[in-house]
Amino acid sequence: MSLYRSVSDKLAQWHDDPMRKALLVTGARQVGKTFAIREFICSTYETSLEINFVETPQAKAIFEGNLDAATIIANLTAFSGQPLQPGRSVIFLDEVQECPRARSAIKFLVDDGRFDYIESGSLLGVLTRDVPSLPVGYENVIRMYPLGLREFFTALGLQPSTFDLLAECFEEKREVPAAVHERVMRMTRLYLACGGMPAAVDRLVKTQDLALVLGTQRDIVELYRLDIAKYAPNKPHVKTIFDSMPSEIIGANKRFKLRDLAPTARMERYASDFMWLVDAGVALPCYNVRAPQLPLAFNEQHSLFKLYPCDVGLLGSMLEKSVQFDLVQGDAGVNNGALLETLAAQELVANGYDLRYFDKSKYGEVDFVVPGDGEALPIEVKSGADYRKHRSLDNVMAVGEWGIEHAYVFCPGNVQCAGAITYLPWYLLMFFSSKTDEPLLVSW
Repeated sequence: MSLYRSVSDKLAQWHDDPMRKALLVTGARQVGKTFAIREFICSTYETSLEINFVETPQAKAIFEGNLDAATIIANLTAFSGQPLQPGRSVIFLDEVQECPRARSAIKFLVDDGRFDYIESGSLLGVLTRDVPSLPVGYENVIRMYPLGLREFFTALGLQPSTFDLLAECFEEKREVPAAVHERVMRMTRLYLACGGMPAAVDRLVKTQDLALVLGTQRDIVELYRLDIAKYAPNKPHVKTIFDSMPSEIIGANKRFKLRDLAPTARMERYASDFMWLVDAGVALPCYNVRAPQLPLAFNEQHSLFKLYPCDVGLLGSMLEKSVQFDLVQGDAGVNNGALLETLAAQELVANGYDLRYFDKSKYGEVDFVVPGDGEALPIEVKSGADYRKHRSLDNVMAVGEWGIEHAYVFCPGNVQCAGAITYLPWYLLMFFSSKTDEPLLVSW
């Protein structure tokens, strides 16, 4: 069974654009880039050529000589041993970070215009320095993430009609029918245990065995550690940060504290190491803002931040005590707050938001702050039955000069509106989108 991936729609949009460039699909390892691209190619093109520079390192020789289009296409045709049809063929360069000169050649191939080109790689954000000349302006970029809630629920068999019902409840702010709410809440708890890595989801669907899922998750975490050992410029720092993410996000403060890494740690020495994990797609940064006011980017404090793992299932697998069984049983105790915040961070990033939070001793901490329609929108993520108690959120909304008229609390309860605050069940995060893809049409 193949897993539904929402990125398929983005791939189709790219193909339908008459002004398309080469497509670069990036993201952390094991998020399903290669599989999604192969399925798209099979359903869209008559002929194709796929080169994986890890599996066939000798293919790098194609790009060792002149980088003009005629030479490269002649080399590609000779390498493939099959004819390619102009206008109806695509060339897929997988693990392209292993062949930096292939990235440089893209601009000449796009200008040539005979074929479409798709590139994919996992560590492109940290290996760009090896590319002789980046093809700036010649690539459309899509970033892939682990399966989100909607993709996970689809894999578990939730029907399109149920998604339509949930979307209506979200838009109209009305209660989800009790039976549907309970069923989807059980699925959400299962997502907290499994996460969205395709290999873990596939193992869950086929076996229903969380022990096997946990083994798959730990294999992926170990693969990330091997990448750090192979590619990170400051391996000890990066590995220490990676291994510290669970304890930092579960801690009472949640903010990353440099002194937890080393007593003499300084931001100027560690900043690039944090960004290595971000650029590799392994971590999601969430920066504090001085005030919850638009534009939020102007209020960011990059010295104060939280660092979430890219997948909530991987976070659970990195904890000392296995939490999978407790989560499925609905235990609201074991580190649920940190896991739910990580789930929210995943969904917000995948839905187009930059991650920001607000924390000042005078007011307290609000988990996330996102731009809304003319105002900043505070978001709290609650794990327990007392989710209507939110002193920090109340303090922030009481500050008149910030002009906050709406706020959201994602919680274990059903949809409810109480004045300016809307309470939503955790799973409705999948509909909380920045809508950055809406057209902005002009006329003259």
